[in-house]
Amino acid sequence: MDNILSSAVVDVINRQSLEKKLKSGKKLRIKFGADPSAPNLHLGHLVVLEQLRRFSEAGHKVVFLIGDFTAMIGDPTGRNKMRPQLTPEQIKANVKTYVSQVALILDISKIEIRYNSEWLGKLKVEDWLKTMARFSVNNILERDDFSARIKDKHSLGVHEIMYPILQAYDSVALKADVEIGGTDQRFNILAGRELQRKLDMPPQDAVLLDLLVGTDGVKKMSKSVGNTIDFTDSAENIFGKVMSIPDSAVKAYARLVLNKTLDDLQKEAGDKHPMAVKKELARQIVEKLHHSSGQLARAHFERVVGRREAPEEIEEIVVRKELTLKDIILKHGLVASASQLMRLTGQKAVHIDDKVIGRGDIYLPLDRKEQVIKIGRRGYWKIIIK
Repeated sequence: MDNILSSAVVDVINRQSLEKKLKSGKKLRIKFGADPSAPNLHLGHLVVLEQLRRFSEAGHKVVFLIGDFTAMIGDPTGRNKMRPQLTPEQIKANVKTYVSQVALILDISKIEIRYNSEWLGKLKVEDWLKTMARFSVNNILERDDFSARIKDKHSLGVHEIMYPILQAYDSVALKADVEIGGTDQRFNILAGRELQRKLDMPPQDAVLLDLLVGTDGVKKMSKSVGNTIDFTDSAENIFGKVMSIPDSAVKAYARLVLNKTLDDLQKEAGDKHPMAVKKELARQIVEKLHHSSGQLARAHFERVVGRREAPEEIEEIVVRKELTLKDIILKHGLVASASQLMRLTGQKAVHIDDKVIGRGDIYLPLDRKEQVIKIGRRGYWKIIIK
């Protein structure tokens, strides 16, 4: 069984049961669910997708479940406050991007893609009541994140308590033999196992994977934290973001994203120096996501960050003459927010044609027809006044 499990696996429930299933020669149904709460998948998802790929290549049926119904609630796992509910329009827009991103790792022709609105959206009230009756509120509230919110007197919505039950029902509807997820999904996955058992179905086994930390090297990679490396990032941005992770996180990235040891990476880099090893890590991650040369992204990084030169190609932005620098930066999304812009200017990280921009300067219009704005170490834009 070890040859089908990646080095990211930290627990299997029930290992003996899964070994028996794999030896039986049966084509197993392997479930993984992702709520389209944001339009982009990130490297944290890649850890799971790589494990799914292993099962798929071994001849099992991978079921990639898009939680378009559960996204209206939002997974409360690990959250200390209620998640803002998404509208059906937001969910639909996010769903559009998912399949194409999954196709970067999995052979779409060999997997089953399902949406849980297929059954949850049609569930009758009496059937829903019967399902809820098979769970105990006491048990649901034992979840660490739920009990912590109650203890801290933070709001806990009734709809959030329903989330583990909905995810459990997905396993019933899909007749899942195995469910894969991060260690933070243990409670939800075991709820599916329990519901199947109560409905006289064979209980699914659980394969739990280690969580990838984000670019901050501290918190798990998450859109809500803003520490992600997205599938849709350019090759140059992926390379730069990997280079920004703390050295202490390199070993984990090698193991979880590439299924390699630090020794493997050092040999492939031909150098044990942390910078050389991190560049090799970044190159391989770029090639995994973009299927193109990571050397070009490396050359871009060394030019822009290492030698602090402008990139060969710079995005052009055409603006009206009367707009202030702040208006331009925020309107075109060059930074996430006004507060971030103020923080960057305070750090002397905003430049126009190599001149440092102070906080007062951002309220002035540009004084020349063409100028280059540099924000941080990697962001370059040519501003053209019409």
